[in-house]
Amino acid sequence: MVLKIVIVGAGEVGYNLSKYLAKEDYAITVIDIDENKCHKVKNAIDAKVINGNGASQRILQQIDMNEIDYFLSLTPLDEINLIASKAAKILGAKKTIARLRSTEFNHKDAILSPQDFGIDYVSYPEKAAQQEIEQLIRRTSAVEVKTFNDDKITLLGIKLETSSPLVGRSVRNVKLANPFINHQTAVIYRDDSSFITHNDTIYKKDDVVYFLSRTEDVDLIQQMAGKPSFNVKNIMIIGAGKIGRLLSKSLQYDYNLKLIEKSSDKAEKYNASLSNTLMLIGNALDPEFLESESIYDMDCVIAATEDEQTNIMCSLLAKDYGVKQVIVHISTTNYIKPIRRMGIDAIVSKNVAAVNEVFKIIHTDQQEIDI
Repeated sequence: MVLKIVIVGAGEVGYNLSKYLAKEDYAITVIDIDENKCHKVKNAIDAKVINGNGASQRILQQIDMNEIDYFLSLTPLDEINLIASKAAKILGAKKTIARLRSTEFNHKDAILSPQDFGIDYVSYPEKAAQQEIEQLIRRTSAVEVKTFNDDKITLLGIKLETSSPLVGRSVRNVKLANPFINHQTAVIYRDDSSFITHNDTIYKKDDVVYFLSRTEDVDLIQQMAGKPSFNVKNIMIIGAGKIGRLLSKSLQYDYNLKLIEKSSDKAEKYNASLSNTLMLIGNALDPEFLESESIYDMDCVIAATEDEQTNIMCSLLAKDYGVKQVIVHISTTNYIKPIRRMGIDAIVSKNVAAVNEVFKIIHTDQQEIDI
């Protein structure tokens, strides 16, 4: 049976998700009020495209919602996503997933919850990005970490250095030499493109190799690849935006944490709620300021301002100062390839994290149905 999916919003999240889902041969309908975005979807994938307001009852009534398995409301505006989800549920959509930026609906004193709007699953992009960054901090040699099957299975991306014992050896040879490390090499990212491996594939320097294994074996895989984890003690977060604050609240009791914010108003506003974080007001693009705050002693620097160009420059500075692990947050996918070539350790995007989260929800649901 072909799944029928409606996506409201053809921005960064909706567009990329529609491309991924189209590869699964789902029947997709995309709704967006922007005519240019609609044309972009039409030119990229085989989908029905409706130019209009996704929260409009008139627009939604053009679709037989009783036939829709998943209604995904993924615009940047919470209000649109809430209204669209409520209308779709009333019209008969089986399951609804909404992207929300505000967490006030999940607050213990909230008057309304997402369920009141007929929403089955909520994706919080900033929260998803925060969780992804935390996994990277705890798997310090990885460039990407994804978990599946209730965290029992891990997909681990590791960049191979010249010193890696895997370089120059085949996938088959490495498996034979490590019989007690149960793993599969799923994909290799090389020279700006990725490919599925086979037993005769030879690992090369600068390959980003994605290993699939039991979560309990991840440390062994890191050692096998010549990149064991190192202990992180001192962390610097750049930007007191939503992601920076979420990270600070979660990490401040486990690490020595510095949070740099350029805006004194924003720093003062959030300083009281981050009692175990050292809040600093300053420009993270100023080398003298960074040196005065002992950037040399940082084990990890996370660039998470709301401006991705600033994040990229901050990351390059941190790398130049010899910081062991540098994580950069970007909003779009436009800069991923050049950033990888720059040698930044890990790239996280709240929009990509949201795409992965929704994709995972749908796949997990279908696996449970199949079982």
